[in-house]
Amino acid sequence: MRYLFSLLISSILFAQVPSYYSGINFNESPENIKSQLALLVRNTHLYRLSYTPQTWYALKQTDLNPENPENVLLIYGYNDEDDLTINDRSRDKDLSCHTIYCTGLWSREHVYPRSIGNYDENSWPGSDIHALRPSDGDMNEYRSNSPFVAGSGNAREMAPYRFYPGDEWKGDVARMMMYMYLRYPDDCLPNFVGLGTHQYHPDMPDIFLEWNATDPVSEIEMNRNNLSENGIQGNRNPFIDNPFLATMIWGGPAAHNTWGELQVEELQHINFSIYPNPTQDYIYYNEESFDQILILDVYGRIVGKDADLKDSKTKLPETPGIYFIKFYKGKDVKTIKTLKK
Repeated sequence: MRYLFSLLISSILFAQVPSYYSGINFNESPENIKSQLALLVRNTHLYRLSYTPQTWYALKQTDLNPENPENVLLIYGYNDEDDLTINDRSRDKDLSCHTIYCTGLWSREHVYPRSIGNYDENSWPGSDIHALRPSDGDMNEYRSNSPFVAGSGNAREMAPYRFYPGDEWKGDVARMMMYMYLRYPDDCLPNFVGLGTHQYHPDMPDIFLEWNATDPVSEIEMNRNNLSENGIQGNRNPFIDNPFLATMIWGGPAAHNTWGELQVEELQHINFSIYPNPTQDYIYYNEESFDQILILDVYGRIVGKDADLKDSKTKLPETPGIYFIKFYKGKDVKTIKTLKK
């Protein structure tokens, strides 16, 4: 596993950063930047939509096709020219499905599936417009609650219960999953809905960081972000406003920095090691002290903290398995994977 790199902002002209983010200190550590953004999107989420009828009304505003405002765009769709309906990219906004028979109609897709997030449709995450999209009714059933995996081309099932959202939509999906984790950190873990490797950060699947970097923000994403803030929910998805924020927090390939004056430089890693690895109880490290040490499980959940930062050892949880230990010192952080036997 490659070590997570940290980023330090060397200069910021705050006139280039939207006023929505004026209270964020981007000179802090990646974890603190994430915490500040999480507080911001929670505090500005002023209104919870009713699942019916308000999310229907909202989607008919947020997802209009810029080329034909009588239609909504259908996530995962890619072809309006053939005779199939399941792969339609757009559809008349009034052809929404309110029965169990949805062929030729569009329905509401929870891009982070309710069954995986374990929330109901009338909860805050269940009716959050940032993760709801119009979808062809049959395509919605086809995807079901399948986790996302790497792929290329059009949306399709890559293996049983493994789904690729399509080249056009993969960046949208990634930024929605990042927002849901930011807004609902206990209910919508990215590792439950995105499969694959975690070379960049244990909290975030590599595919989401890569999709965020390779599929730029679309006009429809920015439009729905603006509408959400102004008149629907009150809050924004920060990763739509600047995809580079995900790079700052979780690493991975550098995404587009839409705030051009936001300059960064890569820090050197803390130079130390741990031993033994694997271990049966404690891990030891040859470093005097840290500002913070967190222990995360394979799903990115914090399962332990070091109580004595100057003891040169950290006790792992009782349950055997793989853990990620995050060592913080100043603005730098190092993540090490370890096995508890």
